Amino acid sequence: MPRRSIVSMCTWIIVCLAIVSLAAPAMAEHHEEGLIKEALSAAPSEIGKGAKVMNWDGSTLKEGDNGWVCMPTPPHLTGTSPMCNDAVWMEWADAYLNKKDYAGGKFGMSYMLAGDEGASNIDPYAEGPTDDNQWIKEGPHLMILVADPAQLEGISTDPGNGGPYVMWAGTPYVHIMVPVD
Repeated sequence: MPRRSIVSMCTWIIVCLAIVSLAAPAMAEHHEEGLIKEALSAAPSEIGKGAKVMNWDGSTLKEGDNGWVCMPTPPHLTGTSPMCNDAVWMEWADAYLNKKDYAGGKFGMSYMLAGDEGASNIDPYAEGPTDDNQWIKEGPHLMILVADPAQLEGISTDPGNGGPYVMWAGTPYVHIMVPVD
């Protein structure tokens, strides 16, 4: 290859690398802004204003001061499933993500006002619909943890009942789903 071609190719590569290195921070900031916007779509605006926004890797995308933590869709999911949790739900989420028992004993609330892409109503770790796992794609909803599991008695476990229902009954991750329109 002639020396002139090698110099031209090297110059082209250096220019491309310079463009990429200059554009990378702007691209990352744009991506981060999108994650923040998505995470905050889970909560009522008054809660979202003061909420901390965290990514699923634990990094803080936006500081907050009201005790709520909003998170974008988990990276392993397709579609949209952001959530905004109070401190009790963050304890629950830690137990769930790390497959530890969750002792509960406290009232907790989580918002998923952007809805979700689906989950089994029976198996907390199901990765997709099966004939027997009651896969449900829920629109905007709240999720509630109760202090005493006895408080769940009398609440339907049927996600098709048209109102609140108990999800993941009989597991440490049991909670009430409350569809909202």
